[in-house]
Amino acid sequence: MIRFPGLHLFILVEPIAFTLLGIPIYWYAICMVCAISVAVLLCLFQKDKFGITNDFLLESLLIALIFGFIGARLYYVAFHWDEYAYHLGKILNLRDGGLAIYGGILLGGFAIFCRCRKQHINALDVFDRIAPFVALAQSIGRWGNFFNQEAYGETTTNFLRMGIDTSGGYLEVHPTFLYESIATFLIFFILINLQKQRKFKGQIADFYLFFYAGIRMLIEPLRMDSLLFQNFRVSQILSIAIFVVFGSILLKKFIKHRTVRHVA
Repeated sequence: MIRFPGLHLFILVEPIAFTLLGIPIYWYAICMVCAISVAVLLCLFQKDKFGITNDFLLESLLIALIFGFIGARLYYVAFHWDEYAYHLGKILNLRDGGLAIYGGILLGGFAIFCRCRKQHINALDVFDRIAPFVALAQSIGRWGNFFNQEAYGETTTNFLRMGIDTSGGYLEVHPTFLYESIATFLIFFILINLQKQRKFKGQIADFYLFFYAGIRMLIEPLRMDSLLFQNFRVSQILSIAIFVVFGSILLKKFIKHRTVRHVA
């Protein structure tokens, strides 16, 4: 039972949705499939936006999904190596979660970049087209954490607090999965509108990384399951770096765009 006392909601949650031929189907997997399906279909609905054909886009997305999942898993495993070092078979077990979005973004994005380079297509146009839908997929996919009762934060008394039963007893915690789900949906909404008035190549992708790093930078300190390296929160450090770097890139590009427009 998961409770939201401040909202007067009480939800009976099981990680397994149903069984199919004796195989348990987890809500986490259903959320991931729904997130990817909705995001890809809506992205393809923007036919030929920024000069990127749907055929090229679909093939690129399939490649990015494969490498993205590999990257997300390897990133997670790398910072939980003690758990997997003597049980390597567990690396392939995704039923209980264990994906890190930054790993997926890095390797999936690199796969798209390599394909664009091979096909002599500007990768920035591709990134600008898919960026809003990456945020949308994150927003939907975060609900997989809800069903797994993971990615929650430290104890709190705010009105959005989530009550869960843990091995240490009943706790009321920050529903950080919900914070990120709401924030990434807002990012999706903002980026979709920014697409209509793109001023330079890479603008939408830059804003995605800037916005997401900003909200992750704020949410990460609340989480109880942060990936750690020498007691430092890896995702928070990475978020700060991305926020600063892409904030600087955006500022530089806007100044350059304004200067060029003024001269013209």
